[in-house]
Amino acid sequence: MTNDLLPCVEINPSKKPVASVLWLHGLGADGHDFESVATQLVETTSLPTRFILPHAPSLPVTVNGGAIMPAWFDIVEMANPEKTDWIGIENTRIIIEQFIDREIQSGIPSQNIILAGFSQGGAIALHTGLRYQLKLAGILALSTHIADTKDSSIPPLHFNNKNTPVLMIHGHYDSIIPLSLAKASRDMLINMDYKVKWIEYPMMHEVCEEEIHVIGYWLEKVLCR
Repeated sequence: MTNDLLPCVEINPSKKPVASVLWLHGLGADGHDFESVATQLVETTSLPTRFILPHAPSLPVTVNGGAIMPAWFDIVEMANPEKTDWIGIENTRIIIEQFIDREIQSGIPSQNIILAGFSQGGAIALHTGLRYQLKLAGILALSTHIADTKDSSIPPLHFNNKNTPVLMIHGHYDSIIPLSLAKASRDMLINMDYKVKWIEYPMMHEVCEEEIHVIGYWLEKVLCR
């Protein structure tokens, strides 16, 4: 790994990887949060796939009283586009694109790279994946919502990922990111003709075992088509 990339957890298959999943954790967690899930998936995915789980930098988070914690961007006020930390989101987008570029340079085509994320990490996965200039294999957005903006300084969605499969999964009882907010994000993407698969589970702000099996099936489908 080059020095300009964030530290991360890497889980490699037994054979040389031909695909990659870049998985972003939620607020206050780190790359180890989904390490066991990635380990399970790397053993069941037929296409040799590397899982990369970066650690977000630590910064003060306004909604948590300014406490310093791992975060992809500051949260000033939940679900208020007028107070979204677009500078932080854009800076993180650039960092995540560096990870994607590194995978491409290692010989993995962009069409075999998936962006995944949970909660705040899912918002970054959507924001980055829909703007990346090369075609990606898919975007996995768990318990999250899309950061909507009409700010002209933010790069627009890129047409190369117009047909990229998007899997959104959310819990009925999520008290952190309400189901209604996630559904609004889903509907916004569908109304723009993005190919979104939506699944709900009777869970809170979490990931359930059945969900992991569905993710594994989806990875197979988008990577092996």
